[in-house]
Amino acid sequence: MQFIDLGAQRERIRDRLKAAIDRVVDEGRYILGPQVTEFENKLAAYIGTKHVVACANGTDALLLPLFAAGIGPGDAVFVPSFTFAATAEVVALAKAEPVFVDVDPVTYNVDIASLEAAIAMIKKEGRLKPKAIIPVDLFGLAADYDAIMAIANREGLLVIEDAAQSMGGSLDGKMCGAFGHVGSTSFYPAKPLGCYGDGGAMFTNDDEMADKLRSFAFHGKGETQYDNIRVGINSRLDTLQAAILIEKLAILEDEMVARQVVANRYAEGLGDVVTAARNLDGSRSAWAQYAIETPKRDGLKAHLSEKGIPSVIYYVKPLHAQVAYSDYPRTPTGLAVSEELPKRILCLPMHPYLSEADQDRIIETIRNYIGSNSAQAAAE
Repeated sequence: MQFIDLGAQRERIRDRLKAAIDRVVDEGRYILGPQVTEFENKLAAYIGTKHVVACANGTDALLLPLFAAGIGPGDAVFVPSFTFAATAEVVALAKAEPVFVDVDPVTYNVDIASLEAAIAMIKKEGRLKPKAIIPVDLFGLAADYDAIMAIANREGLLVIEDAAQSMGGSLDGKMCGAFGHVGSTSFYPAKPLGCYGDGGAMFTNDDEMADKLRSFAFHGKGETQYDNIRVGINSRLDTLQAAILIEKLAILEDEMVARQVVANRYAEGLGDVVTAARNLDGSRSAWAQYAIETPKRDGLKAHLSEKGIPSVIYYVKPLHAQVAYSDYPRTPTGLAVSEELPKRILCLPMHPYLSEADQDRIIETIRNYIGSNSAQAAAE
């Protein structure tokens, strides 16, 4: 049993992938070949934004908007503590300071009250200038963008949507990646839309922002790569990866439907014995991960492993508790949810090709373990 079965997806589109890869190799346009622009245009149409700017990886997709906005020393960027390190890492790389806020206990996304308290604290202290918010659509579920954008508009803050886990997800009919002033995503192979290596993209409706993103991603180029008007970096999506992503994008919507079926079966089969993830009203998660919570997490994980069922803890430690980020500011109201979740959360196998038989075995194994432990505790 696979935690994420990329092999099944590959078999489904093997002939199309082979033809697409062969075409790139035969044409020999390995850097910025026509497939890159084709992919950008098709993804823009799917997400519903005016511009898609492809880049080398998801980390650059978060870093480049900070460069384009001129965010740097003396600036504060508000980020959730319960997420992957890249969300805060890019802020430090830009020489600004990440300010950690807590997450909502149900959605695992930015807690609005915690965000408000952090902004007020930074403004009162006066050492840093509030400049941006990077909400994360964790595990595929869109953050509360109505509230986030209202705060951003009031405070004059840039919003960079970290949609690395939410390609294919939506909120109130709007696709993830299209929220905020800029959206960023990763095409790491395990993502809902992933390539066969590293890759990333940025989304925006702002013409000037799109131009700056393209420039910063290509050594700060102006009219040509030999006309450097900015100090940039080398961050381009390989033509081979773009060709692969075109074929994967073609089946993404079908895979979203299949992921939702898997998520529904988990929620129905486990919802009475553990805290099981569900969509909120108006939302469609991309289900990059399927998370459950239980105080018996460590024992359950070991039991699943014994039965040959993979599971993963996302995330073992919140960012504010990690050595690299321990000295950065944090919301004055505390980070209790971010600190508690690593003790309870467990992610189960989730992909569009998970068979009912395998999923039934996962559900039954979890139910039996939780039930037997509950009965033993009652007897004691």
